[in-house]
Amino acid sequence: MPSASTRADFDEMKSEISAFFEARVREGRTPGTFFTVFDGDGVLFEGGFGCRTLDGPAPDRQTRFRIASCTKSFTIAALLTLRDAGRLVLDEPVTTFVPALRATLPTGSPVAPTLRMLMSMAGGLPTDDPWADRQESLSREAFLAILTKGVRFSTVPGSRFEYSNLGFALLGQVIEEVTGQTFPDFVAETLLRPLGLGMTTFDYTTVPKEQMATGYRPVGGDWLALQLSEPGAFSSIGGVISTGADLAKWAAWLFEAFRDDVPERGPLSAASRREMQRVHCPIAPEPGEGLLLKGYGFGLMAETDARHGLTVHHSGGYPGFSSHMRWSPEAQIGIVGFENATYSGAWKPVAAGLRRILDRLHPDAPTPEPPEEIVVLGRKLVWLVANWDESVLAQLCLENVAMDRPFAERGAELAGLVAKVGSPDAGHIEIRPADTGMFGRFEVRMPCRTGVITATVWLGPPEPARIQMLAFRVEATDP
Repeated sequence: MPSASTRADFDEMKSEISAFFEARVREGRTPGTFFTVFDGDGVLFEGGFGCRTLDGPAPDRQTRFRIASCTKSFTIAALLTLRDAGRLVLDEPVTTFVPALRATLPTGSPVAPTLRMLMSMAGGLPTDDPWADRQESLSREAFLAILTKGVRFSTVPGSRFEYSNLGFALLGQVIEEVTGQTFPDFVAETLLRPLGLGMTTFDYTTVPKEQMATGYRPVGGDWLALQLSEPGAFSSIGGVISTGADLAKWAAWLFEAFRDDVPERGPLSAASRREMQRVHCPIAPEPGEGLLLKGYGFGLMAETDARHGLTVHHSGGYPGFSSHMRWSPEAQIGIVGFENATYSGAWKPVAAGLRRILDRLHPDAPTPEPPEEIVVLGRKLVWLVANWDESVLAQLCLENVAMDRPFAERGAELAGLVAKVGSPDAGHIEIRPADTGMFGRFEVRMPCRTGVITATVWLGPPEPARIQMLAFRVEATDP
């Protein structure tokens, strides 16, 4: 895949993206910001604006930021390494590993959430950002005391999406219970060191002072510095500290899983990395978002639109910090961004920047090419419209098609359509998928003398590809 850096408009693209981030400091949203644009080969360009510490220099590629909830993808990857090794099962209740938790819903017959439910934010626990973001350094004993006293469930586990940091703190305890190691140590041993993420840590005291960004919150038109927290029982919700280059390397390793031209490389399989990036708990798109699908995967958000296909992302917000990482698996390009201000909304320039890049890479909505077997099937349908033959139709269809509606009825209806608009022009057919890039359901548009005959096709599950639903209509006719 050609790199964006080889495009004639690359310098113009760099200026546009940089402007999104520079504006954040100029408008007083944050004291400082840093961003990295990257593809599968590494960093394409990066930039820092403002200051990493008040009156200090601008953030640079050595500057470490708390990435907050972007940590959750590390937590999930660590869990999946244990699942893939056969050391745990995702559909086990979390109480198998953390018995101190007591389920409370549904009333009268409470059920404990499974690991899978917690991983996909469907564990039934309430949204808890303000409280949980202050709990990172909590000891394991203090955390278990909270669980023993009791926690509130807001919905029946498995019934709906609700973002829960407590759920990910429980997953951190599962990892510690299974491995006998602290959560930060296991992540460092299993993920950070094998992937060469040498600038990524959980402990700010190991970071040279001049490299650590100071986090702030706004107070009366000024900025108040906040104390960093140390690793503890809630590190699995947001404890990672990293740089633009390291987080970009992490994200590129995740989206590399969608490529079929690179060899398999650990520490987590490509299949498991793709599993992280697909919807496990759907979320209804907001009006105006223009999304076909949206939801929480495993430690990541996934959304699909008609123009750019799948986009994967996650935000992070902590006292003093905001972060966001976002990428397109199809385009194999992404952006990570950091701000050193509390919940300041780093997602805004990152999302705007990636959208601008994708618009430049794909100025028009892409038209997916149908597989050859779909093209062959489409041509046969065109032939049938002009040369009705029930024996040929029977070869193309599964057995239910004739049972649902006799071929003779279909033929009579189609003859009426042909009489109205004429026979199709076999040289100018168009095959359109019903969903972005997918041809399990599709339409075959056949231009005729005075209109268009459209065949709607649903393929059945058995191989080879055969039709389970077929309908013809006249889409348009001349007066």
